[in-house]
Amino acid sequence: MGFTEWLLGADKSLFLWIQETSASPFTDSIMLTLRNAKTWLPLYAVFLYWAIRYARPYALVFILLTVACVGLADYSSASMLKPLFGRERPCYEPSLDGMVRVLAGCGGHFSFPSSHASNHFALASFWYWAIWLIKGKRWSWLFLWAFMIGYAQVYVGKHYPLDIIGGAILGIFIGTAAAKLFEWWIAQRKRDNAYAASYD
Repeated sequence: MGFTEWLLGADKSLFLWIQETSASPFTDSIMLTLRNAKTWLPLYAVFLYWAIRYARPYALVFILLTVACVGLADYSSASMLKPLFGRERPCYEPSLDGMVRVLAGCGGHFSFPSSHASNHFALASFWYWAIWLIKGKRWSWLFLWAFMIGYAQVYVGKHYPLDIIGGAILGIFIGTAAAKLFEWWIAQRKRDNAYAASYD
């Protein structure tokens, strides 16, 4: 058995273990809630309020880069990488027929990488670094938030663990790149303000 076959086999075994561990109607409802985008609308509203209230000079760029992160993560994962890799979702995998607990429908055929993971890890990474740049605070809980959403995707039968890892790597890359762009913009803004002040 080659490494790729071993890795995919281990991924399937871990997927089934996650699905079976602590499975109950109560846990099912929690996981379905975690992966539901509507659950997090209040959190997004809080970040919008935070940007306008506490980061006013940077609010517009902060919001635009937040939207860009999600758009790029979603498009690259769903429209580019999923068709490229062509990995079938667990619910479409013949070797797992009758073994998958499908709690949220199958969705599209392709599984790798997870768009939920890429989107939320992109947000977590960008917000983490951007807030540190603006306020010097490190909100590490953002990565736990993104991880729990990714874990829920496995639990409800949508994705394998490797799909979440792949999406997380993609999202972290996109979010960090956006944060570096934000850092460059802040430096340029400060430089322009200092230059303008020197002529006052």
